[in-house]
Amino acid sequence: MARDPNTGTLYISDSGNNRVMQYLYNASSGNVVAGGNGYGFATNQLAYPSGIFFDSSLNSLVIANYLGHNIVRWTLGASSWTLIAGSTNGVAGSSSIMLNSPMGLTLDSSGNIYVADLLNHRIQFFTNQSNGTTIAGTTGVAGSSATQLNTPQGVAVDSQLNLYVADWGNNRVQKFSRS
Repeated sequence: MARDPNTGTLYISDSGNNRVMQYLYNASSGNVVAGGNGYGFATNQLAYPSGIFFDSSLNSLVIANYLGHNIVRWTLGASSWTLIAGSTNGVAGSSSIMLNSPMGLTLDSSGNIYVADLLNHRIQFFTNQSNGTTIAGTTGVAGSSATQLNTPQGVAVDSQLNLYVADWGNNRVQKFSRS
């Protein structure tokens, strides 16, 4: 779920229906604003969208497209997405540009993207390029030590850019201080 802080509009991932819904403040029903064209990998489709972030600077949604194994940007009013990172055809991967079931994401005040890459057991950091950097966890290795993750599902950053990770497989929230 994401919220536009200026209008109070809510955006909710309707994962099972492969779409994102928009609910205006005080509205009793919602509108499809992303996806809604069935499950798939075409640029007008989503594949089980999970985490979303409303980017007010670009009037768009940044979407963790879980089964598409990618992060996409869907500008409000557009009929398709543009790829930020990951696969264009639903293939999972573990390189710096690929993802394996991205679940959650957030953006910092500079527009950098932090992705909870669930089955790669890592947090990937993307600047304005598609090459990511692993900033927490070890790619492809689930673990329970202080530097490891096990199926991370959610991610957040605070105003000092400390990273918080919902480390689902370890039943904990991990804090990684900015170095």
